[in-house]
Amino acid sequence: MMKIGITGSLASGKTTASKILSKKRGPLFSADSAVKDLYRNPYFRFLVSKRFKIKNNKKIKGTLKKIILNDKKNIKKLEKIIHPLVRKKMKKFSSVHKNKKFIFYEIPLLIESKLMKYFKVIIFIKAKKKIRLKRFKSKLGDEQLFKLLDSKQSPDNKKSKFCNHVVVNEKNLKILKKKLSDIMANYE
Repeated sequence: MMKIGITGSLASGKTTASKILSKKRGPLFSADSAVKDLYRNPYFRFLVSKRFKIKNNKKIKGTLKKIILNDKKNIKKLEKIIHPLVRKKMKKFSSVHKNKKFIFYEIPLLIESKLMKYFKVIIFIKAKKKIRLKRFKSKLGDEQLFKLLDSKQSPDNKKSKFCNHVVVNEKNLKILKKKLSDIMANYE
């Protein structure tokens, strides 16, 4: 089994790259999808509501966004709840798929969370900040939130040092597929 980590800066194209890489090759764990699942979980919403004193936990994401933008320290408090739960899901995923040739993991904060030792190969997806902001805004994100989330990530040059491959994703899908296919040719 080869564990392949895919990481990158906010809105760099990690999800697209992860789907391309894992297609017909092996299962894909997405930290972002795991977080989305958590927000659907009533117990998680209860924990977060209690921690941040939120009365209506039906619209918890919007409320949390305001709380985080009002005080940046709150993002750390939220991460202390979310990260251990996502890691637990990741371990379970690894256990379930341990007999596969390749297992792929899309983890935005892989380097920042110091998870490098868990992966045989790490692929870093990067793009210029201007392009990433445009992508982020096209998915109903706002610039203030982009800046806050982007500031939580290490600079590209620092992250690149921990990665086996760096893929610049600033052109089109065809070019991205070719770059990723060339990388996987080293391992298949």
